Amino acid sequence: MTTRPNAPLVRHLALIGNFLPRKCGIATYTTDTYNALKARFPEMQVDVYAMDDHPGRYAYPPEVTGAIPQNDRTAYLDTARAIEASGAQALWVQHEYGIYGGPAGDLLIAMLDRLSLPVIATLHTVLERPSADERRVMEALLRRASKVIVMAEKGRDILKRVHGVDDRKIETVPHGVPDRMLADPASFKPAFGWAGRDVILTFGLLAPNKGIESMIEAMPAIVAKHPRALYVVLGATHPNLVAHEGEVYRERLTALAAERGVAAHVQFIDAFVEHDALIDYLQAADIYATPYTNPAQITSGTLSYAVGVGKAVVSTPYVHATEILADDHGVLVGFEDSAGFAREIDRLLSDGNARAELSARAYARGRTMLWPRLAEQVVTAIESIVEKKSHRIVKPRAELSVLAPDIAAVERMSDATGMLQHSIYSIPDRRHGYCIDDNARALILMCQLADLDESLRDKWTTVYSSFVQHAWNPDARRFRNFMNFDRTWCEDAGSEDSNGRAIWALGVTARDAKAQKHRDWASAMFDNTASIALELGSPRAHAFAMLGAAAMLEAHPGHALSRLILTRFGEELIALLDAARRPEWQWFEIVLAYDNARLPEALLRAGTALGRSDFTRVGLETLDWIVGLQTSPEGRFRAVGTESFGRAYQEPMQFDQQPLEAQATIDACVAALAATGEARWAEEAMRAYRWYLGGNDLDLPLATAQDGGCFDGLMPTGLNRNQGAESILALQLASCAISRLSKGRTIVAGPERVVA
Repeated sequence: MTTRPNAPLVRHLALIGNFLPRKCGIATYTTDTYNALKARFPEMQVDVYAMDDHPGRYAYPPEVTGAIPQNDRTAYLDTARAIEASGAQALWVQHEYGIYGGPAGDLLIAMLDRLSLPVIATLHTVLERPSADERRVMEALLRRASKVIVMAEKGRDILKRVHGVDDRKIETVPHGVPDRMLADPASFKPAFGWAGRDVILTFGLLAPNKGIESMIEAMPAIVAKHPRALYVVLGATHPNLVAHEGEVYRERLTALAAERGVAAHVQFIDAFVEHDALIDYLQAADIYATPYTNPAQITSGTLSYAVGVGKAVVSTPYVHATEILADDHGVLVGFEDSAGFAREIDRLLSDGNARAELSARAYARGRTMLWPRLAEQVVTAIESIVEKKSHRIVKPRAELSVLAPDIAAVERMSDATGMLQHSIYSIPDRRHGYCIDDNARALILMCQLADLDESLRDKWTTVYSSFVQHAWNPDARRFRNFMNFDRTWCEDAGSEDSNGRAIWALGVTARDAKAQKHRDWASAMFDNTASIALELGSPRAHAFAMLGAAAMLEAHPGHALSRLILTRFGEELIALLDAARRPEWQWFEIVLAYDNARLPEALLRAGTALGRSDFTRVGLETLDWIVGLQTSPEGRFRAVGTESFGRAYQEPMQFDQQPLEAQATIDACVAALAATGEARWAEEAMRAYRWYLGGNDLDLPLATAQDGGCFDGLMPTGLNRNQGAESILALQLASCAISRLSKGRTIVAGPERVVA
């Protein structure tokens, strides 16, 4: 065994998989790995997260930090938060198809995507021909994991050949085995009533792929030569099989033994045997048989245990058996070859010396697979990825320059219909079509760009205006939101928030469009549609409508509907704040959501437009509170992550951070600067803007300065490198606002005012 320092670099590890008392091979493996880690590295903290297929059924031991209901997506995300907050330095995943929820277990990926710590994964199954879902999930896991462990070299080969995995990312670590002395089976047999019997043993959860039929068919020939032969089938029926058909399969095997006249020579032990008792059963056997029927089986814990205690093994040539029994460490026969099993078992029972020599060779191989050795190999692999992460050096950033607004990426995402919603990397993804949310934002951008060729401005202002106009459904008196690429609408009425954004865009266009024709159109459209705001209930829809109304009131002083919208919704926001606030929670709702800063911005714009000092005061108070929550301990802007949404009175989570939040904060701070003249608000706006340029938790720029693009978000593991319309528009609108600030100007509900 290799020697290494007793104190590992990794002091705190999270471990996820099934765990005893759940009855399955993965549960046994995960429990054994936990025990091996704690025995070899007693000072290491190991937090176990157990996958739970029947919540409430299992009495988990204290070693289990938390259980994850298999099909509960929220539980996966909660576990990600718990692991992230725990201080664990790495996560070790036991991966097997069927133990994680979602298609091919993709809820595991949803959890891993919310973690920033390194991941190492042990792959208990590696498929030659995965289904589409199995491939998708496996490749997502392979991308996320810094290291993957396989238990056989065939697994390495498949990963490289089928999935294109870099060989340097793969570690081969054999299945662990217990440390037991090589013993004479005769000394263990009396405890089980087997004294004087020639015992052939198979153990594991009973299921059709175990090939037990082949061994029962072999028993008549074996018994003819060895009348005291006994074939023991040790193990409970697989729980999934019991749930589907009860004990029909076991009963079928029992009937087969009776039909073949060997019922007295076949013993079924229907039990899930604990670790020490299991080893005793193994040591009482003369021969261990694994007649499995699946050639691709890449891992067998039962076979590993048998080799570990020095059993003479006769097996079918599935992948794991072929490797572990190579070089005359066991005997291989064909699949479903009952005559082969009879022949080889007869030979070994007839020749005690040959059996003893084979047993000794198997035992010697097993000594290379002891659990402490596995623990050391895995910890060494984990240390390599933890150390690599800890050596990441972040260079001090020079002052980040404001980007000039650039519509190249906006044009890339637009066509004659409007602006497409999503992209795959930077390429528009037509499958998702268009939405009014993005086209309303794009329309606002055309009004905010200071330097743009007027023919280009006219072209795109008309395109986006046309989309908003076509979205209006006069029968439903609502704006539609989603449109397919073939220009068919997906709905008769869009969400409340999308309707609020449409009203916002109309108000801004009525005030700020460069061409009179566009201002006239927007004013008429606002007058025709904006009264629907009074029927909306969403606080954000109200805020968006207020922003449009504030602009409309500036364009048309005394505009009655705009004054009503601003007054009613401003007072309602203050009432919401009074109902939800606590000493530590100065907010309009008991939860955080998206576009948070739009709520105080709406009050600030309304306060300026109406001369309502109470609106302005509350807007400033709530903006100050949300800005504080959005500032990291290092003093950087930290957008409220999407995983924070909907958690009552909870501090925000760090990820996923999206560009929309930075833009909303910038606009709100510009409104606060206009209302107060206080320089701190310009500083807060710049802090939020630097988030796009790399002044964020991961020191990664989201803006692609060469073409005006913006990545979709900041994830725990890096950037979401897609560039959707919302993200691109957020950056460009933010750049417009910051460009005005950098020139010493800001917007006060309309025309530019110089701020000293």
